[in-house]
Amino acid sequence: GLHYPASDIPQQARALYKLNLTRLIADVYSTPSEISTSADNVLPLDLTNSQLRAVSPIHIQYLKNMGVVSSFSISIICNGELWGLIACHNDTSRFIDFKSREYAKLIGQILSSALQFRSEENDQNGIDALRFSVDKLGRVLLGQQDVLSALASDPVSLQQVVPSTGVLLAAGSKSFRYGITPNLNFEKVFLDWIFDTIDTDVFCETNLSNLLPEAIGLESVVSGFMFCLISRKRRECIIWFRPEQIFDINWAGNPEKQIIDNLDPMALISPRESFAVWKQSITGISHEWKREEVNAVNLLKQEILTAVSLKAGAVKEMNERLKEAYEELETFSYTISHDLKNPIASIKTYAQLLIRDKKLEGRGQLMVQRIADRADQMNLMINAVLNYSKIGKIKMNAVSMKMDGILRDIIDDLLIVHHEHAPNVTVDRAHDLYGDEVMLHQIFSNLISNAVKYSQKSQPPVVNISSLVDKNEVIYVINDNGLGIAKSDQHKIFELFNRMDNVQDIEGSGVGLAIVKRIIEKHKGRIWVESELGKGSAFYVALPKP
Repeated sequence: GLHYPASDIPQQARALYKLNLTRLIADVYSTPSEISTSADNVLPLDLTNSQLRAVSPIHIQYLKNMGVVSSFSISIICNGELWGLIACHNDTSRFIDFKSREYAKLIGQILSSALQFRSEENDQNGIDALRFSVDKLGRVLLGQQDVLSALASDPVSLQQVVPSTGVLLAAGSKSFRYGITPNLNFEKVFLDWIFDTIDTDVFCETNLSNLLPEAIGLESVVSGFMFCLISRKRRECIIWFRPEQIFDINWAGNPEKQIIDNLDPMALISPRESFAVWKQSITGISHEWKREEVNAVNLLKQEILTAVSLKAGAVKEMNERLKEAYEELETFSYTISHDLKNPIASIKTYAQLLIRDKKLEGRGQLMVQRIADRADQMNLMINAVLNYSKIGKIKMNAVSMKMDGILRDIIDDLLIVHHEHAPNVTVDRAHDLYGDEVMLHQIFSNLISNAVKYSQKSQPPVVNISSLVDKNEVIYVINDNGLGIAKSDQHKIFELFNRMDNVQDIEGSGVGLAIVKRIIEKHKGRIWVESELGKGSAFYVALPKP
């Protein structure tokens, strides 16, 4: 159960153990015979493959210090490297014949093959488990639009990409955590250090406190970490954490102590003299990150890049389709303007001529009037569509505007149009706005007009306009005591040609709010509604502060 430090078997000796699978020292006290080469041979004789060659005097002294007289070792090779030794010691001299040595070598080779097979089997099982988690995340990545949201949607699989106790998904100022992760204060310091220090896409460490002093004291949460870069520009990454693993190692003597022989310049390090048990406690270090775990993280990164590439292609295709749709909309608008308005104008003219005909009475007059009214409504819708399609092409002429005068002009015009309903329209406070004067006039004209129009059945119709400043926005609120909007319909009111069932008897095209929303978005603003059926509505318009 004792451990021996790597320095006890130098690299040169390890290379020989890989070449010669058995080594016999029959008697450490025997005197080796010298071999002399011919005078013509200037190179020393190569005894690498000789079973009877002498060994290093340092190793002979090492065995003597252990109280060993004879020694026989069998190499165990795994994946082409020296995995271990079967070391046989005897306290008296012992010679092992060639046949027995070959049998022993065969046993060592069988053991080496079995060890390598079991190691590969365990590695493959581990690789399959890791690959399962990566493949599962790959399917999730392809099924969702946003890569980071997709990763966060399956935190269990994300953590199981590599065995860990916690995982952190960082995206700029935002982060998602699962399992046991460091506190937020350390997280910021850690991420700053990561992006300033680590210049590779995948990096792993088992002793963080040795690299980052701020990690001292957090070893129970993060001693080891695996880092996977998604985007350095956007500071996006995934980090898996492992805690320290505290354990004791029993060494055969002090593993760090080297005995220097100052009298012999040719042999600076003398063999170990003491093999008394030396207990060493290991702290602050996590389990090692295995090669297959690093490969799994690289595989996940490749899945992420593939998903990003596919989504970028989809976005490009969508942009091209939107461009085509936009061009078709312009063509459609042109068709409406030139091919539909003229026939509708003709219908309206003929209807008016029929209305003037005294021979047409009663029900006939009513039908013709309906034809004329429907022609007006169709003309109204055509103009609305044309206005909607033009918004994207109109260049904004943004200026700072005093809203008091603009709102007063809009209200005065509406009071004349709706004088029979005597609406009560008030303005509490009108903060200045910055934007295109014509477009902003269109926004408020449409919203206030709607408020008055859909409140006309109330007694009396009441509309109130107010504004406030909130951080970087100016927010206007248009309140009314009208029909209200059902919650199930509120998400549809800003769609083109969408009118609610309770307003079908009130004139309108179903385009006005769609135009308003588009203008507000052109100004980098927001619009939303709060309403309850039968209790009026409140429309909110938020625009950037001047």
